[in-house]
Amino acid sequence: MGMAIGAIIAGLVLLVWSADKFVEGAAATAKHLGMPALLIGMVIIGFGTSAPELAVSAMAAADGNPGLALGNGYGSNITNIALIVGLTAVIAPIAVHSQVLRKELPLLVVLTLIAGAQLLDGELSRLDGWVLLGVFAVVMGWSIFQGMRGKGDAVVVEADAQMAGELMAMKTAIMWLVIGLILLVVSSRLLVWGAVTIAQSLGVSDLVIGLTIVAIGTSLPELASALAAVRKNEHDLILGNILGSGIFNTLAVVGLAAVIQPLSVAPEVLYRDWTLMLALTVGLLVMGFGMTGWRKVISRFDGSILLLVYVAYTGYLLSTVVAASTS
Repeated sequence: MGMAIGAIIAGLVLLVWSADKFVEGAAATAKHLGMPALLIGMVIIGFGTSAPELAVSAMAAADGNPGLALGNGYGSNITNIALIVGLTAVIAPIAVHSQVLRKELPLLVVLTLIAGAQLLDGELSRLDGWVLLGVFAVVMGWSIFQGMRGKGDAVVVEADAQMAGELMAMKTAIMWLVIGLILLVVSSRLLVWGAVTIAQSLGVSDLVIGLTIVAIGTSLPELASALAAVRKNEHDLILGNILGSGIFNTLAVVGLAAVIQPLSVAPEVLYRDWTLMLALTVGLLVMGFGMTGWRKVISRFDGSILLLVYVAYTGYLLSTVVAASTS
C-alpha cells in the first residue's frame, strides 16, 4: 500500500510537470512553424491541460481497467466545474463577456447528453469510441473556424496575450516536446498502477479511485490555469479552459479509451456520475445566463453552491471507500 501511495504521488507530480513541459515545447514549436496564437491557445494549450486525463485513461483502458478510464474522464469534468469553477468564483466572481463561450456551454450540454445515450446499454464499444472521436474532430474544426472569425472576441484577445513573451529556441522546444511526451507516458503508467493497487487493497472499485484521487490529480493543470487567470483578471480564459477541457474529456479522452479497449459501464456511472456531470453542466449554463441577460457574472454565491455539491459528492464516494474497507 505504501508503494502504491508513493507511486500515485510521484505519478501525479511527474504527470503535471511533464504536461506543462510538453505544452511549452509544443506551443513554441508551433509558433516557430508560423501557427497563429489563437490556434496554439485553442488546440495545443487546450490539449495540454487535458493531456494527463488522456494519457491516464488510455493507459487504464489498455490495462483492462475501464472503471478507472471512465472515472478519470467523467470525474475530471465534475472536478473542473464543481471544484475549480466553484473555487475561482468564490475567490473572485467570474465576469463573462465572450461570444464564443455562449456557444460552447450549450454545446457541452448536448455532448454530455450524447455521451449519456451511449451508456444506456452498459458498454462503450469501439464504434461508440469512434463516434466520439469523430464528433470531437467536427467540434474542433468548428471551434477553430469560430475563433478565427472572432478577432475581437475576449477569448481571442486573451489567447494572444497568453502567447506573448520570449520564444524559446527551436531545438529547446523540440527537446521539451519529446521529453514531455515520454514522461507523460511513464507517469501515467505509474499513476494507473498505484491507483489500481490501492483500489484492490481497499476492496473498492477502480471507478471510485478514478473519480476522486486520479480525477483531482489530472485536473491540477486546469486548476493552475484558472488561478493564474484570476490573478491576471482574464475571466474568459477560466471558463474557456474548463469548457474546452470538458469537451475534450467527454469526447477525446473517453472516445480514445473505448477505441483502445471497449469499456464495460457500471450502472452507477449512468445514474450517479453522468447524472451529476449533466446537472453541473446545465447548472453552469443557468448560472452563466447572464452572458445573454442581466447578470454577466458567476457570483460567489454560485461558486459556493458548486463547492458544496463537490464536497457532498466526494464525501459520498469516500464513505463508500470506508464502508468497503471495514466490511
